[in-house]
Amino acid sequence: MMRGENLAFDIRPGDFSDPRVIALLEHHYAENRAVSPPESCHVLDYSAMQVPEITFFTLWEAGELLGMGALKQIDAEEGEVKAMRTLPAAKRRGVGSAVVQRVIDEARGLGLKRLYLETGSFEYFRPARELYLRHGFRECPPFAGYKPDPNSTFMVLDLA
Repeated sequence: MMRGENLAFDIRPGDFSDPRVIALLEHHYAENRAVSPPESCHVLDYSAMQVPEITFFTLWEAGELLGMGALKQIDAEEGEVKAMRTLPAAKRRGVGSAVVQRVIDEARGLGLKRLYLETGSFEYFRPARELYLRHGFRECPPFAGYKPDPNSTFMVLDLA
């Protein structure tokens, strides 16, 4: 359990058989596809999340799904934050921060030295960029096969 603002969060592995989890993943995918140019959209769909190199988490409070996030292990030293989402009704309650911290903790537990992410560079993604900055991420060049893109912001957190 993690503590948010006056509430207890339960962060656990995401259950791909839970229709609430599937609905959140589908919402995340559809919304990202709707706001990002196709050539700049790197969101993973439901099936792409179910691979061994991705550890997927969901955050719950009193049985209600509030958010999700994932860690993709790139190699033995590097990982990538994927699929971060907080439900609109749960925004500004510490959900995103709790999930980011859980992903960081998982990366450290795997012995990773760097944790990267790609997010949008435009206003829609400003809250996400601010969240990552609060957790120590900084902007960096593209990584792991990403190409320079004016619609993307690349960030890294040194874990070592």
